[in-house]
Amino acid sequence: MNSLEARGRALNHVVTDFFGQVARAYDTRALQRIVYRPPQDQMVAELRAAGSRRIADIGCGTGILTARIQRELRPEVIYGVDASEGMLAQARRRSEQVRWVCGPAEQLPFADGELDAVITTSAFHFFDHPAALAEFHRVLAPGGLVAIATLHPSSATTRPIQRLTRSPLFPAHAPSPYDTRKLVERAGFRMQDQRKVSRPPLPDFLVPDVITVARR
Repeated sequence: MNSLEARGRALNHVVTDFFGQVARAYDTRALQRIVYRPPQDQMVAELRAAGSRRIADIGCGTGILTARIQRELRPEVIYGVDASEGMLAQARRRSEQVRWVCGPAEQLPFADGELDAVITTSAFHFFDHPAALAEFHRVLAPGGLVAIATLHPSSATTRPIQRLTRSPLFPAHAPSPYDTRKLVERAGFRMQDQRKVSRPPLPDFLVPDVITVARR
């Protein structure tokens, strides 16, 4: 391991420890309804339309979306993957049907072509984008779905996250929609759609998410 990788892992540990500490606050009803539910609704719709049966939710947090996918879509298998044990401790209490896995997006514990859908919601800005996308591509079967909902970095809402993740120690940050599209294409995916996540009656600039959908 080189020094940059070691420092990156150290910062990643700080980030995951932080989310372990805030896991309970993350589950509050108002925060989920306003911030997280709208992109989650769109993820469920994408998976339903694709007929996905072997799914991994990367950066699943406390597992609200993952458990919902299991309940509503009844896939053959659904994995919830997160690097924070604190988040997963909450998630495991939510569902015994989901297969919860602790690990980073950049090193997924799946065989080549094992899955037909990989999704990530409100977490992509904390990943090493090229490394994570390479893993998404590797574990997806041909024609498999990748869907990414991530913050748009151009507003005051996302500047604190930009400051946290824009560091020489940590290669990831909240990418622009254009950058996300190019990253996805460079990883070997075929773009299908990219759109804003609407949260009426809130204006888009207040919590500005974009969902990007592509196929392997």
